[in-house]
Amino acid sequence: MSGATIDRLETGVYRFPTPEPEADGTYRWDATVAVVVQAIAGDVSGLGWTYSTGAAADLVPEHLEKVVVGKPVDDVTACWEAMHRECRNLGTRGLVMQMISAVDIALWDLKARCAGLPLAQLFGTVRDQMPVYGSGGFTTLSDEQLAEQVKAWREAGCTQMKIKIGEAWGRCVERDLQRAGQFRELAGADVRLMVDANGGYSIGQARCVGAALDELDVVWFEEPVSSDDLDGLRLLRSVLECDVAAGEYASGIYDARALCGAVDCLQLDVTRCGGYTGFARCAAVAASQNLEVSGHCAPALTVPIGCATINIRHTEWFVDHARLEPLLVEGVPDVRDGAMHAVTDRPGHGYTLREDAARYRQG
Repeated sequence: MSGATIDRLETGVYRFPTPEPEADGTYRWDATVAVVVQAIAGDVSGLGWTYSTGAAADLVPEHLEKVVVGKPVDDVTACWEAMHRECRNLGTRGLVMQMISAVDIALWDLKARCAGLPLAQLFGTVRDQMPVYGSGGFTTLSDEQLAEQVKAWREAGCTQMKIKIGEAWGRCVERDLQRAGQFRELAGADVRLMVDANGGYSIGQARCVGAALDELDVVWFEEPVSSDDLDGLRLLRSVLECDVAAGEYASGIYDARALCGAVDCLQLDVTRCGGYTGFARCAAVAASQNLEVSGHCAPALTVPIGCATINIRHTEWFVDHARLEPLLVEGVPDVRDGAMHAVTDRPGHGYTLREDAARYRQG
């Protein structure tokens, strides 16, 4: 399909209830919403999605579609720039960047499908598999439920695992530390432990909690304070042994650059930082500061770009998304020996929208 142009974009909103209400340190939810974009050229379709709210879908027909339709399928970077410029007056963060991300992913998938190439091959792989860490451990889980999650991660070969702490905006520090100790007992001495406070602590709390986590040999302390508090992150990075991590809300290279001096590992969410185009740019910024990056959530979507990113450490196998993705699309790779393997036997990222996903579609 050399010379093909983009005909149209189509969107859909899918809501997936969680088995029960879930919570981290600073937020509660009972469903996850995926906003899906299909980019179409002739009889070929590329697929992308982001995790957002249904209201974000309106950005596509109102703002994004008009600046990409008619452009060559090959010109994904030009499409990204056109979408970014179109949204100048809306602000290019939050919901706007989430939808730019979804469209960008769909356009890269479309380009690879038109070329008949697996997306990872189109990007240029540096590895054929993406290490993952098991992630969940919500503050709402019982001891038995946490044990079940850890058991499932071990069975999948995960040697790195993460739970939530910072419960109730840091008002339950004693329980946080009790759960971290239980986590160590459940996971075993051979597992690298990680925790995520979702910005729930004050700087003083995070310093004290972090010292206790160092005693448990926890290697990763995610958002001990708000990711907007760069000075706080820098301070904690200077006094704690565990890696301080943040970046899941980064919307582009300027956010990435600001965070690089405050963290030991920069997190990037492919559904929030500008899709595959944004992920590659932000990872390059981190590389220029001699930092590794880690994929945040959306494991199936992260695998193709992760396998093409030299300075990536791992990606998050988040329990909600690990449950959701096979309900939304076909072709999601299994986790084996603690890793997801890039699709190499099908063009694009290899995923197709499931027909029976229609039961989750809204409106």
